[in-house]
Amino acid sequence: MKDNRYCVIMAGGTANHFWPISRESRPKQFLDIAGGGKSFLRMTFERFSGLIPIENILVVTLDRFGNLVREQIPELPEENLLLEPHSRNTAPCIAYSTFVILKRDPDAIIVTTPADHLIYDKQAFDKAVNDVIEYASCNRALMTMGITPTGPETAYGYIQVTGGKTGAQSGKPVKVKTFTEKPDQDLAEVFYKSGEFFWNSGIFAWKASLILEEMKKHLPDVVSVFNGWESILGTPSEKTFLEKAYSECPKISIDYGVMEKTDIAWLYSGNFGWSDIDNWDSLFNTVKVKDEEGNATNTSKRLFNEDTDNLVVTENKKKIYAIKGLNNFLVIDTDDALLICPRDDKQFKEFLTGLGMPGYEEFR
Repeated sequence: MKDNRYCVIMAGGTANHFWPISRESRPKQFLDIAGGGKSFLRMTFERFSGLIPIENILVVTLDRFGNLVREQIPELPEENLLLEPHSRNTAPCIAYSTFVILKRDPDAIIVTTPADHLIYDKQAFDKAVNDVIEYASCNRALMTMGITPTGPETAYGYIQVTGGKTGAQSGKPVKVKTFTEKPDQDLAEVFYKSGEFFWNSGIFAWKASLILEEMKKHLPDVVSVFNGWESILGTPSEKTFLEKAYSECPKISIDYGVMEKTDIAWLYSGNFGWSDIDNWDSLFNTVKVKDEEGNATNTSKRLFNEDTDNLVVTENKKKIYAIKGLNNFLVIDTDDALLICPRDDKQFKEFLTGLGMPGYEEFR
């Protein structure tokens, strides 16, 4: 009997939040930022390959990253590597992969996931994925996986559910009331204290036919650029077809384009130790092993004096790091770049705008 469960791994992001280790040519999802010996992409693939047949796992990435995916997931069937010519956010990515899957299996149930999350409780994660697939297969619902907040975090989007605290604590799928993008600190405090909100994990599950139906309703500008997909996808004409489609396609997320507008958005709370490590500061906050002064580092060759709450990451394990008097800083050392900067994410982003100047192309 054919297995109609599919997984789409979205691996096309180009954000350079982990410079200088991440670069435009090798962004976060292809790196071992967490220090576990595997890239985020590889970990995501292995996480789902135990739940869904490998022949039903697809990776969507930018054309220029195709060889990185082939290198890191050599067992991925070539026809399951979907290459986007341009970056257009998650809605076009989901449209493209949905059309490909529908051509293979009109009854498909799809789990869509970012490529760059950490999951700490694999057993709980497996149960949550199986539960959310089961619910999506039996109900007219676009499912999103929500994470119970552990604090008023401003780095994540929030989802409010119906039924107040009672609905949120029911442990059952619950209808979505509102989506909110990353809030400021005051609003995050309100959300957290209310008990009605979950963090938005960006993991979804739905029938392929249903997400297409809702995209036609709420994102006709995205769907229309793929007109003719039935006869073209999977043929030698696909690359030319995609170049034209993506050139005309608006840049929009599935959250904003569909999930915030549909009346069939439902949430399943999956408490499986989730983290979206989006920048150096979030990595620092995730690291559990720190010294007595709160410093986190991946090297044993260090001499710290009057240093507190710093993140020191090096690609050169032979070098000694002698640091005195730094507090709340990043020290990131690679073969061709050294970053010393406050850990604050806003300052980091402002600092990196200098890479856009002429003469710094090789370091981007």
